[in-house]
Amino acid sequence: MIDDIFRAEYGRAVSVLTRVLGDIDLAEEAVQDAFTTAAEQWPVKGVPPAPAGWIITTARNRAIDKLRRETKGHEKHAQALLLAGEPEEEVGAVPDDRLRLIFTCCHPALAPQAQVALTLKLLGGLTTAEIARAFLVPEPTMAQRIVRAKGKIRAARIPYRVPRDADLPARLKAVLAVVYLIFNEGYLDRADLAVEAIRLGRVLAQLMPDEPEVWGLLALMLLVASRREARVVDGALVLLADQDRSRWDAALVAEGRDVVRRCLRWNRPGPYQIQAAINAVHSDPPTDWRQVVALYDQLMAIAPSPVVALHRAVAVAETEGPATALLEVDALDLDRYHLFHAVRADLLHRLGRDPSAALEAALQRAEHPAERDLLERRLLRLGLAAEQQDRADDHD
Repeated sequence: MIDDIFRAEYGRAVSVLTRVLGDIDLAEEAVQDAFTTAAEQWPVKGVPPAPAGWIITTARNRAIDKLRRETKGHEKHAQALLLAGEPEEEVGAVPDDRLRLIFTCCHPALAPQAQVALTLKLLGGLTTAEIARAFLVPEPTMAQRIVRAKGKIRAARIPYRVPRDADLPARLKAVLAVVYLIFNEGYLDRADLAVEAIRLGRVLAQLMPDEPEVWGLLALMLLVASRREARVVDGALVLLADQDRSRWDAALVAEGRDVVRRCLRWNRPGPYQIQAAINAVHSDPPTDWRQVVALYDQLMAIAPSPVVALHRAVAVAETEGPATALLEVDALDLDRYHLFHAVRADLLHRLGRDPSAALEAALQRAEHPAERDLLERRLLRLGLAAEQQDRADDHD
């Protein structure tokens, strides 16, 4: 119960306390203390009627007490007393505390990756290990980035306030990246994060209705979310080709495709719009793989990356064959990425070559239990097939 409330309310509590206190470290520490208190008291006294409000009130009181203990002089004491009153609602361009936190953490004084990592930790309550996995970097590297980002905020005295309208577009790229990573972290087994990311996407679309990439991200999340019930069945991952499309959410598919068509009318393509278009093509069976390759070509032209090239190669395998695709995959530097090895294994298998080493490499690098289970099942089927072939050879 407390774990569920933590996942659902941690980001909101940190966001509210950051606005009230103006100090992210103090806000985060106070919210963590409040949840520790909840873990001690709620099993004995019961869960309060409004647990989220209880957490915010308790955290705020803890922060005020800490200020009073640690500060000296009349001015600091007056500051703590001021905090004890009801905080005034801040009026500004961003009408949502959690979205405010994203925009403030995406201050241009911070490096882009630090902006995203810090916001993921504060808003979603993600562990450093989860964030490191999303960035494909070692956990100690990510921990150092987060510490440096907080240090930069303190040293530069970056204010936690609502950005002016004129400042919003400059921070949009990092904000969209944060929202999408929150969605990806929640897609498989933290539905609350995925739902929150879509909610934030809708708020962004209302806030910036003339930004096609905002709508592109919203469409992308809607289309991917529409397949969730078919993607994970009884805790097991199901690949797109094997999914039961009757389990797709038809309303989300229809909305996502409508938003993609809206983006096309702008004729200002961006990475999220193109990814949404690719998913829209997948939602209309049978998949037009040549159109998918063309869209990936467009994506590579404006936002090239090894991961994009890997996904393009998967589509190339359907249009030009696995041999051509394998040549493209083997040219990529993605050894740390488990999907790189999983794709290689599939291509090798389709070419009649032994994929076991590639599957083992993918399994060594996969961290999510469902992903590991899928790879283990593929290895098991491979082993059973080899045994059957051996018995057939012996019989001959």
